[in-house]
Amino acid sequence: MTAPDRVPSPARRMAPVEDQLRVLMSGTEFGDPDTARTMTRELRERLVEDRPLRVYAGYDPTSVDLHLGHTLTMRKLRQFQDFGHDVTFLIGNFTGLVGDPSDKNKARPMLSAEQLAHNARTYTQQAFRILDAERTTVRYNADWLGELTFADVIRLSAKFTVAQFLRRENFAKRFEAGDAIYVSEFMYALMQAYDALHMETDVQIGGSDQLFNLMAGRTLQEDAGQRAQVVLTTPILVGTDGHARMSKSTGNYIGIDEPANDVYGKVMSIPDSAMLGYFTLVTPLPPDEVDAVRKALGGGTLAAMDGKKLLALEVTASLHGAAAATEAQAYFEATIQRRETPDEMPEHVLAAPAPLNAVLVDAGLAASNGEVRRLVTQGAVAVNGEPVSQFTMEVQAGDEIRVGRHRFLRLVAEDTGKQA
Repeated sequence: MTAPDRVPSPARRMAPVEDQLRVLMSGTEFGDPDTARTMTRELRERLVEDRPLRVYAGYDPTSVDLHLGHTLTMRKLRQFQDFGHDVTFLIGNFTGLVGDPSDKNKARPMLSAEQLAHNARTYTQQAFRILDAERTTVRYNADWLGELTFADVIRLSAKFTVAQFLRRENFAKRFEAGDAIYVSEFMYALMQAYDALHMETDVQIGGSDQLFNLMAGRTLQEDAGQRAQVVLTTPILVGTDGHARMSKSTGNYIGIDEPANDVYGKVMSIPDSAMLGYFTLVTPLPPDEVDAVRKALGGGTLAAMDGKKLLALEVTASLHGAAAATEAQAYFEATIQRRETPDEMPEHVLAAPAPLNAVLVDAGLAASNGEVRRLVTQGAVAVNGEPVSQFTMEVQAGDEIRVGRHRFLRLVAEDTGKQA
């Protein structure tokens, strides 16, 4: 197996090893101290070589939008970039055909190649909110996985046993319950391991639920006579509720492509208990600055509200830039803290009075009539400052609608004037 062609990096002196190590190991989670010690030692050994390391993380395009939970590994990639290492953003357009079973208690629905291609088109654009596009190599694993023969797959699968797979927690639970476990799900780890082997990587980054897959890459590399990659895993980010894993399906997510006002407002909604974890995992602040925030919060010199505002500002700035983040903070303070109605808000044109649910869906403030019903039931919708009790109530031009704490909509009449 040969490594892909690479443009040689210019000779440069890397940052001091311990400085790099402190940043790169910050926010990692391995599940047991022995693995953490091993990976720390092996990463130090490679950093001592004073050369750009080959680092990558893979992303299966199983949905259109990325959220903050996806950025944990991207921020780790960015840290490596900022220290001068070679970073690859790998799009799993072949592994995505199966889908990673690591975080699931059942098999994922299999997507078509067409669906994956459609989803992948937005991935790099979103990822480059975190990564430096000019210093990122984008690759697709179908380029090599699609070339393997059935004989190749047999040889690779012979490196692992069924017992190894069944020791994985999610597979063990499903096996105990008598639920189906498909051979294709076993193949996912094998395919991800082959990615590392093919690219001869020094470091692979993934979520802590992917540890088995990443370690499988070490197995294949060692078997092929390569030096086993260093594995760095990040914890699972809790959502805005502070408890469950961030997920679009549960609604507790913050999307990378959401408007700055929404990002800022959603970060402000997380519980105080999740604040320090967010500082560590989803902001570009170095460990010493996060430690300073932790001490200030613990010592009472930084109020929780002010700490949350700092967090929201950092997260929003990292996705939308400093100017947009500052504007989002001013918007939040006016609309949420002082309960002012903003002078400027999105407008929606109405030709005639219409039901509220239809307007909110048409304007993109709700995905469906069912969501409008839920929002109204929760008291999250107001028209002209008054809470709504009927989700089908009639609204008209001139009305101002508030959805949640920080989304507004002004209804305007259709311009029926004729141009001369």
